[in-house]
Amino acid sequence: MHPPKIQSFDPVSGTNVDTKGNPRVIDTFREHDWGLYLSRPIVGRPNAWWMETWVLPELGICLTDWRWNPGHERDQDFYVDIAEIVRDGDDGRVLRMTDLYLDLVVRTGREVELLDVDEYVAAVAQGLLEPRLAEYALARSHAVLDALARHTYDVEAWLAGQGILLGPRAEPVRDA
Repeated sequence: MHPPKIQSFDPVSGTNVDTKGNPRVIDTFREHDWGLYLSRPIVGRPNAWWMETWVLPELGICLTDWRWNPGHERDQDFYVDIAEIVRDGDDGRVLRMTDLYLDLVVRTGREVELLDVDEYVAAVAQGLLEPRLAEYALARSHAVLDALARHTYDVEAWLAGQGILLGPRAEPVRDA
């Protein structure tokens, strides 16, 4: 079992330092009152070529909309990481995200699926996730599940009710 994965998002430098410590240059980076939007190509992953991500510190979530390579398509509209997201840096513009193992897959208008409960339980049992964060992860995942159910599994409708509009989104261009 691995300890919680941590990554950071720095709009000043235009980079995302991934969970392995690799800096990734962001194609589009937008700061909002509610958090960050970023869009970038995927490097070294054969099943996907692009991702759009919304980092929402107050909601304790990171939403991702993946662009899949042919033959690797998945039946999902949004992938939701349950996370602790804190502001870092001298000006508080850098966001540091600690992934808390629990994830959700949203199929707009149809359903939401909770994933990685086994990883979460193992992390808690092995002491990799402190009790405060374990409780936070459960509370956040249940709050998000409830909110999505009340909004007919529509992420954008739920967030619009929170004053968060996801669009306009970047239109990535796929290399031939």
